[in-house]
Amino acid sequence: MYLKELTLKGFKSFASATTLRFEPGITAVVGPNGSGKSNIVDALTWVMGEQGAKNLRGTSMEDVIFAGTSSRPPLGRAQVSLTIDNTDGTLDIDYTEVTISRTIYRNGGSEYAINGSPCRLLDIQELLSDTGLGQQMHVIVGQGRLDEILKADPAGHRAFIEEAAGILKHRKRKERAIRKLKNTEANLARTDDLLHEIRRQLGPLGRQAKISRRAASIQISLRDAQSRIFAEDAQKSLKAVPSCAMSWGMCGESWKPVNVNWRKSRCISSRSRR
Repeated sequence: MYLKELTLKGFKSFASATTLRFEPGITAVVGPNGSGKSNIVDALTWVMGEQGAKNLRGTSMEDVIFAGTSSRPPLGRAQVSLTIDNTDGTLDIDYTEVTISRTIYRNGGSEYAINGSPCRLLDIQELLSDTGLGQQMHVIVGQGRLDEILKADPAGHRAFIEEAAGILKHRKRKERAIRKLKNTEANLARTDDLLHEIRRQLGPLGRQAKISRRAASIQISLRDAQSRIFAEDAQKSLKAVPSCAMSWGMCGESWKPVNVNWRKSRCISSRSRR
């Protein structure tokens, strides 16, 4: 396994897309001061997951984005892609070439990708840590880093050795597992509180449910009783129809003489007027 290709676009002094191709063995980058040699090392550190702007010789992570010159405007994002030859299968992934990409935007957003597929920073760190690469694995020694290692106290030397030996990844996994356990314990405590509150409310809720069921039963009985009363009234009304019709007929017969007398009196009144 070896670093095969590094592509920088908008990263620090590399405003235009620049691709560096490496071969197995030692590759030296030679140039005058200010030509961007250290920026290449920073790009390698950054694409492998570095989160500290100070370790990238900046004050904030936005400092890695090309800030512009008198002839070129500033860019809105920086992107670095690192291609690793994985022919020997050192990386635990089914590809002979693995390209890790990281993009940061000036608004603070960032993206990570493995072979073009979006992923998490944790996925990149896990992939590289199993091979001794990645953040805090000391495969990259930047400016002042060697002096920091030499002047460290015994505890610092121990930390450096543990990190270089690959113990760091296991410690990180342990820390994540402990955090998950603490979150689970907090969730269990919250669940116990909810169960206690629910049990406390079961009594009153049970009584209310019993009253509601009783009220529903009473409403059903009342509706049935009203339906029977309406049905009985309807039957009585139907039975009374024939007698009402007969009474109406008798009333009509009794009104005939009255109607005749009224017409006669009207005729007499008309003649008297003439």
